[in-house]
Amino acid sequence: MNMKRLFLAIVAGFIVIFATDYLIHGLWLMPDYEATKSLWRPEAEMHSRFYWMILAQIICAVTFVIIWAKGAVGGSVGNGIGFGLLIGLFQQIWAIVDYVVIPMPGELAAKWFFSGLGQAVLLGIVTALVYKPKTVPVM
Repeated sequence: MNMKRLFLAIVAGFIVIFATDYLIHGLWLMPDYEATKSLWRPEAEMHSRFYWMILAQIICAVTFVIIWAKGAVGGSVGNGIGFGLLIGLFQQIWAIVDYVVIPMPGELAAKWFFSGLGQAVLLGIVTALVYKPKTVPVM
């Protein structure tokens, strides 16, 4: 594994996750959250647990990039898209499960599902562009 590229890809992945989470949840879905306010913790309580969100985003970036580095064949952007799509499908099952167990609108669950899928594909693209496997010199 190319440790320098691995670290850079993890940092880039975290930035992608943090930024897109803000755009998705802090801006785009805010009206949906306001309309379903009774389902969520009060805003002050959520803010007091923000460090858990950061930790979750770091774990996501680290896990995504390490799995990519261990198994990505070729490392092309196309592979990054495919990898992101598969990991995104795997990860977004929680949106479907939450729809079943939380009395929330189906539209919100669908927005979570598809925005998370897009986020994972973007993460795959960024990871493919930043992480390059260590090349072995040919003798």
